Amino acid sequence: MKDVLGQAIHDYHTQNSPGDLWIHNTYGPKEAMPIEAYFREEDDMPDLEWLAMNECRGRVLDVGAGAGSHALQLQERGFEVTAIDISPLAVKVMQERGVNSAAVQDIFTYSGQQFDTILLLMNGIGLAGKLDNIEKLLSTFKLLLAKGGQLLFDSSDIAYLYESKLPEDRYYGEITYQYEYKNQKTAWFDWLYIDEHKLTDIAQKAGWTIEVLYEDEFKQFLVRLTTK
Repeated sequence: MKDVLGQAIHDYHTQNSPGDLWIHNTYGPKEAMPIEAYFREEDDMPDLEWLAMNECRGRVLDVGAGAGSHALQLQERGFEVTAIDISPLAVKVMQERGVNSAAVQDIFTYSGQQFDTILLLMNGIGLAGKLDNIEKLLSTFKLLLAKGGQLLFDSSDIAYLYESKLPEDRYYGEITYQYEYKNQKTAWFDWLYIDEHKLTDIAQKAGWTIEVLYEDEFKQFLVRLTTK
């Protein structure tokens, strides 16, 4: 897959004529993604992200770390953070911004030390792609968690996109996206938004304890998963 998102992040970081980042989807017209969202300072982060970072403990793995904003904030608080992303250019930006440990890694094949906290923000759990992949992804995380460790992530219930007429051929939180930047496009890729009730059912059956830490009026929520 072309590193379109990484190029947008890198251009913004280096001020190399940054352009508009577009996200094509399967439910409506394309949408502009503000690249500056990947470079938020702590004061610009929403309450959900503040809470997630406040709940971190011990050694932290930041998955899908983007430009490294969360990793940098955690470093400033004294945490030992490993930040990973599949984008080489995003990882280069993280390193240039001062993330101490940043690497190009795919979480499905990543192996290394165990962590006390695994963090996935900005709906990072969506990398599961399909509902059927959630259990596999959770099993991967379980191997990377130290005893007593926790998994922190957010997602949201996107039923509102369908005006109460949900698709019958798939789980309604399964979306297909495509990034476009400076006339370059990625291949279409799957992304998952999972509602709280469905997540709770899957997680509990897979042996996790789930705790909802935050939920807003738009049905976006933050959860903590721990192993029993």
